[in-house]
Amino acid sequence: GATDVVSARGADGIEAVRDLTGGHGTHVVLECVGAMPAYEQAVGIVRPGGVISRVGVPQYEQAPVGFGSLFGRNIRLTGGPAPTRAYIEELMPAILDGTIEPGRVFDATTDLDGVPAGYQDMADRRSLKVLVQP
Repeated sequence: GATDVVSARGADGIEAVRDLTGGHGTHVVLECVGAMPAYEQAVGIVRPGGVISRVGVPQYEQAPVGFGSLFGRNIRLTGGPAPTRAYIEELMPAILDGTIEPGRVFDATTDLDGVPAGYQDMADRRSLKVLVQP
């Protein structure tokens, strides 16, 4: 399991992860954002022979996969859309009745009127995920 949290991005994030892993990089990277900088950071922190698994919907059409990025380091790229809608009917009642606490995912709550501000907070990195409670 995960033992450390690195909040730095880009070259600083890559350096921090490399330092934590003795310069080797991680065995597995979960890329859950879908933006090119997240993909580039995933490539930078995964070790040779490692796996990058994407569940973030790519917001780009092309990404480097050639000899200098993935192929030459024997890095496997996997992933696809997460079927989250398949779990809504089963999990939503447990979230609403408090059986499951999604607090580790959501760090802010808003009503419907606050949705635009919630999106802005996520864009400005003031919130990770905003829970909308009508």
